[in-house]
Amino acid sequence: MAEKLAKTVSFHTLGCKVNHYETEGIWRMFKEQGYERVDFDHNADVYVINTCTVTNTGDKKSRQTIRRAIRKNPDAVVCVTGCYAQTSPGEIMEIPGVDVVVGTQERKNIFSYIEEHEKTKGPVNGVSNIMKNRVFEEMDVPVFTDRTRASLKIQEGCNNFCTFCIIPWSRGLLRSRDPKNVIEQANKLVEAGYKELVLTGIHTAGYGEDLKDYNFAMLLEELEQVEGLERIRISSIEASQITDEVIRVLDSSKKIVRHLHIPLQSGSDTVLARMRRKYSTDFYRQKVKKIQKALPGLAITSDVIVGFPGETEEEFQETYEFIKEIGYSELHVFPFSRRTGTPATRMDNQVEDEVKERRVHELITLSDQLAKEYASKYQDDVLEVIPEEHASEQEDNHLIGYTDNYMKVQFEGTADLIGKIVKVKITEPGYPINKGVFVRVMDHATHVAEKNA
Repeated sequence: MAEKLAKTVSFHTLGCKVNHYETEGIWRMFKEQGYERVDFDHNADVYVINTCTVTNTGDKKSRQTIRRAIRKNPDAVVCVTGCYAQTSPGEIMEIPGVDVVVGTQERKNIFSYIEEHEKTKGPVNGVSNIMKNRVFEEMDVPVFTDRTRASLKIQEGCNNFCTFCIIPWSRGLLRSRDPKNVIEQANKLVEAGYKELVLTGIHTAGYGEDLKDYNFAMLLEELEQVEGLERIRISSIEASQITDEVIRVLDSSKKIVRHLHIPLQSGSDTVLARMRRKYSTDFYRQKVKKIQKALPGLAITSDVIVGFPGETEEEFQETYEFIKEIGYSELHVFPFSRRTGTPATRMDNQVEDEVKERRVHELITLSDQLAKEYASKYQDDVLEVIPEEHASEQEDNHLIGYTDNYMKVQFEGTADLIGKIVKVKITEPGYPINKGVFVRVMDHATHVAEKNA
């Protein structure tokens, strides 16, 4: 009798860290069903493509990847999930060879959909209305295939509806994970050997906005108590979420790292209003000042969109000067991209591509300069690094890792140091890489003692 379920599965993930986290969660479900994981370029019985829809290009790349899997093995079961699947299931179902479509919820049903497809031989659409969902979808990821830092997803969805963004339509409204489940998974990850947890989500620090008598600051305090956890990194926090309570927790914490990603998007108040962002530049500036007091030496990274509809040369200059004033340690700069289905796509005065390109280039040059200035403050300092990988195949005696303030450091060291906390002296600060010299390995007791000193 033929075997009922296929036994090899292959994954391809497009888009953000949350998608990568969820792919690990889906892989775990397949593993429990007895599947083996193979590389995406190999023949597999099931292909799972986790799609992105943040830009029209994301949709296009998703379609190309889906077709690649169908060509690779026309007999395979091709499952499409993620944000593009959530917003445009009809478009995906029209691609000949797609068998199962699941959105950004109810991923545990993927096996019943595969079974249904195998019975009917027809495509199965498992996408439902995300806007009706008010419950966080639990996905246990107690270990990661290729990481020394572990992600811990704490929330889903976003209530902001910025004019350039499709995400609320692909991810739904804000839903927080049960605090008990967050702490339980944090403990599991620490038991699996992870020293650093990165708190992730679609609107990460919005955690708790939908919970009664519980908020993000309280979750951070509980995570602080997790035995054996050395570093807590917040993947992103909006200026509006930097409450006095959060600042108090950051100030007293021994584990939250000196790095925060605080999205800016624009340094011009008129552009921020058109984007429907919930802060002014002055509000943002005041929050940064408060948070820098709580975390001296704080590295602040950010996202900026240039060429938003109607952005004048004056507005761009306001952004440029504001970025210089804040002194970010690194910027992610994006040209505005028209996303079908968002209000910004229909706005007048769309900016020419050449103008966008020039502005992107100017901000990247500024970002590089600011990053070097930030790194230079640490010349000859001894910093804690968690090595993550070999620098390259050619340089297998060199390791690369990150300091708590998110400086990327390369130093000479052996493979057994990967995943440990080590002291490294910065000898050549720079960007994107700082060079250093290994000093010593930190054991847990010394690390705790130094933090408490």
